[in-house]
Amino acid sequence: MMITTGRRCRQRGEPVEVVRQDWLVGTDRRAEAAERIYAAAAEMISRHGFEAFSIDALAAKVHCSPATIYRNVGGKSVIMEGVMHRMSVRIVKQLKTEIEGLDGAERVEKAIIVALDLIRAEPLGPLIMGSIRPDHDTGWLTSSPLVADLAAQMLGRRDPIAAQWLVRATLALWFWPAKNRDDERAIVARFIGPCFATAP
Repeated sequence: MMITTGRRCRQRGEPVEVVRQDWLVGTDRRAEAAERIYAAAAEMISRHGFEAFSIDALAAKVHCSPATIYRNVGGKSVIMEGVMHRMSVRIVKQLKTEIEGLDGAERVEKAIIVALDLIRAEPLGPLIMGSIRPDHDTGWLTSSPLVADLAAQMLGRRDPIAAQWLVRATLALWFWPAKNRDDERAIVARFIGPCFATAP
């Protein structure tokens, strides 16, 4: 039998450390809090967009105070980065499987097409990509370390300048897609792939 006494309890006569649980149900309070907050934020953003997203609304959704949000995760920009990180992890995981064993132009061409497909299929994809306007780049996407990591996976190497160019080329296809999938593949193969035929 376990008798709880604050943060410690006794089990069979021995003191045992227990994980505190407040408004959460889980084994690790901080990790559980963060994941619940990020999941709620992703749902809110996918339904209502970035403009309607606020810490107060998020706190109401997860039934806690704004202070709890700040303590466990951080502010709005941190949460947006965390939501994007989780989406990026899903995309990178699938992307790595698709381009495994490829290199050079073949790798980049395949990576761009697959990345566009995956982003378009993500509930948050259109909102995240749509929040970036060519005439008003706040830098939170194009300068994000997470996006740089994604570009490095697509390239198969670390090359910051090439990664910046690749991100912008992919964004261009997002903002102004070809008329059909075959044309999109042809554009990538003819104009983007050859730039990465050999590493510098």
